[in-house]
Amino acid sequence: MRYNSIRTKLDNPILLFIILFFIISVNIIATVNFLLITFAGVLFLAFHTCLKNRYLYSLFFVVFTFLIVEINSGLAPFSLTLLSLFIYTFIIPKEDEESVYFVANSYVYMIFFYIGLLILWAVFYGISQKVVLALFLNLLIDFLFFGMFI
Repeated sequence: MRYNSIRTKLDNPILLFIILFFIISVNIIATVNFLLITFAGVLFLAFHTCLKNRYLYSLFFVVFTFLIVEINSGLAPFSLTLLSLFIYTFIIPKEDEESVYFVANSYVYMIFFYIGLLILWAVFYGISQKVVLALFLNLLIDFLFFGMFI
């Protein structure tokens, strides 16, 4: 049973696997330059899509990618997965089956995720102007990257 009437490119498992491999590669390279967690918003939207449409095999790979990114950036294991699950369960309102998937909602979901990521980063490491700037730049990069996958 499909809950989403409009398919996005994140619904394709082959393309999703390629995106996840790209995210892992970029995060391994980008942590050298202190870009924190690059494409975390896109990864959250993939998590949201897999959970909403019950793509459990794809969800496993998304959680595995979260785990690699967390270990690479120094966060606690499964912290981004729990943050994503919290946002999916409590912050994102339940959509009716008849509602249409708007692209603007995805951008709002990414903003919520980055606010949660900022709080999570502040709890683990403290907050500085460099962290806020890096997370803001990552949010802009995610907006541009997700814009290509509409």
